[in-house]
Amino acid sequence: MSMARTALGAPAERREGLAKVTGAARYAAEHPLPGLAHARAVPADVIRGRITGIDTGPARAVPGVLTVLTHENAPRLAEPDDTTLALLQNPDVPHRGWCVALVVAETPEAARAGADAVRVSYDTAEHDVVLTPGHPGAHEPEEANGGQPARHRHGDPESAFAQAAVRVDVTYRTPPLHNHPMEPHASTAAWDRGRLTVYTSSQGTSDVRSVLAGLFAVPVDRITVRAEHVGGGFGSKGSARPDVVLAALAARHTGRPVRVVWPRRRMPTAVGHRAPTLSRLRLGATSDGRLTALLHDVTTHTSPVRSFVELAGTTSGVMYATPNLDIVHHVVPLDVPSPSWMRAPGEATGMYALESAIDELADELGMDPVELRIRNEPDREPAGGLPFSSRHLVECLREGARRFDWHHHVRHAEGPVLTGTGVAAATYPVMVSPCAATAAALPDGTFEIRVNASDIGTGARTVLAQIAADALAVPLDRVRTEIGDSDLPQAPVAGGSSGTASWGSAVHEACARLLTRLADHTGPLPERGIGVRADTSGRADADCPYARHAFGAHFAEVAVDTVTGEVRVRRLLGVYAAGRILNARTARSQFVGAMTMGLGMALTEGSTLDPAYGDFAEADLASYHVPAHADVPDIEAHWIDEDDPHLNPMGSKGIGEIGIVGTPAAIGNAVHHATGSRLRTLPLTPDRVLTALNAR
Repeated sequence: MSMARTALGAPAERREGLAKVTGAARYAAEHPLPGLAHARAVPADVIRGRITGIDTGPARAVPGVLTVLTHENAPRLAEPDDTTLALLQNPDVPHRGWCVALVVAETPEAARAGADAVRVSYDTAEHDVVLTPGHPGAHEPEEANGGQPARHRHGDPESAFAQAAVRVDVTYRTPPLHNHPMEPHASTAAWDRGRLTVYTSSQGTSDVRSVLAGLFAVPVDRITVRAEHVGGGFGSKGSARPDVVLAALAARHTGRPVRVVWPRRRMPTAVGHRAPTLSRLRLGATSDGRLTALLHDVTTHTSPVRSFVELAGTTSGVMYATPNLDIVHHVVPLDVPSPSWMRAPGEATGMYALESAIDELADELGMDPVELRIRNEPDREPAGGLPFSSRHLVECLREGARRFDWHHHVRHAEGPVLTGTGVAAATYPVMVSPCAATAAALPDGTFEIRVNASDIGTGARTVLAQIAADALAVPLDRVRTEIGDSDLPQAPVAGGSSGTASWGSAVHEACARLLTRLADHTGPLPERGIGVRADTSGRADADCPYARHAFGAHFAEVAVDTVTGEVRVRRLLGVYAAGRILNARTARSQFVGAMTMGLGMALTEGSTLDPAYGDFAEADLASYHVPAHADVPDIEAHWIDEDDPHLNPMGSKGIGEIGIVGTPAAIGNAVHHATGSRLRTLPLTPDRVLTALNAR
């Protein structure tokens, strides 16, 4: 019994680890199907316009090419809710990179050659792809991402700001960012007597099945979508993407299985991106550092195809006590690819601005930035007014300061290299969605858990087995998990740091019901075992009277070379309050991975929309720079024990995204501490650093 009760929280190894490192794990583009054909999309090479003609003859003449699909001959699709999936249905081109044709061939090489041979003519229209301050097209939308309100306001923030003893009025800018998971977007689709089977790289196959059922007018029980292993997603695989629709479209048209693998250079225009943001922060405070006004005005862009408003202001309504608050989002429709979710969408960009502005306020006050944050600790959520289910940000700040030796760090020079330290707080909401799961006791003494969870590299299989083992009070090795198949009990996507809470709640309930069934059972188990089902629909996250968030504190030490402008992070430390940690090994991996991604956001990652060409200039990993091992010499993740009874049966909070949220601001604040120069545009590249140094 004691062995069983240590299952939850233990640093259990990933169950799929051996299969991955030996190459046995199959991904979406690795399933061999008889008669498999390969397809490649032809992207539009104009920014905005309408197709006037397509010459597919040269492509069809390429040896091995089977067919070329265009808006003129492709099967008709039903009108989708997500209009980015209305592919090959009309001649309109909303942005560069939009799919205008699909070449299907016997081999990937023939498909690529055929795609290069397609000739398309267009009528073009005027375009605009650049987000600028004060853009005339900016407006306040009815709602932002996820149906959230675009504005929150209480008190009289403008008057309070004007009358404040100390004021900060600053604007921070973040560029477009790209997800770039290790496994590109890929799908393999096959139709058989009206039944569709798809292998796809997705964060949620239940959702993909529903989308395909609507598009192709097929009952959901005639579609199976599988994603046994997924090589990362970071939000870009959080819903159906063009690859899965095109694969199914081509497979239906040709009568053969078809595979679509999206080239990495074309991913930025097809799978979503983190939208750029302009955040104006106005902070008013008393002379002893108490906030009297907080105003956060966000401007971002969206596409003409689908509205997506980055929720970059929401965390300003969570973090600090103030009687006067105004958070507003503005959006500019531009002729750009559709933005979408990217790890910690909204929180990552908005908290960079907020936590940088708080640091500037600390400078104005001559106050330690850790103490300023603690001084403005709220007793209720500032925007919503609800009590927190738990909030241990102060403990994170103090524990982080202790581990980092914060109060003894001073700015100093090592020849031309200046060193400094920075701090930032972090938060991410606790979310849970309805989910179903089954649990079965088998005659051999093992247990089987089935739930359509998605493991995108987070260790979901392992943690769900730990949850089940704990609930059943059995050793971990007696529990098997089956995930990643839409024929399993329906589950939500792996996103919003809500996967484990959603899936785990259903698994825990199924196991509890199974124990009740077993207690009532006498004699040997039937040959197929005894199984039960649980479904949290209608109860998950319903009318919770608490504001539920994870919190954290990030500390950074940087070295800035005044000759080259290069910034090196010597040390990065995070301390988190994230409920009960369910697996110490995978949790630390998640925290460290997110902090590394935050480091990339701060120093290396950035994308530029070419105003004339309309495409992202940094379209591959040669030009879009993600951090490598050498960029992260010393990174630590710790957590405090947090017991929160208002979450879920496990007492857990999401951990996948909070690590990225405060990291960029901590690094930026450290660069300011080192140099005395405040840079307000990410990433902090050498040219920007040198420009700021020279300006001083």
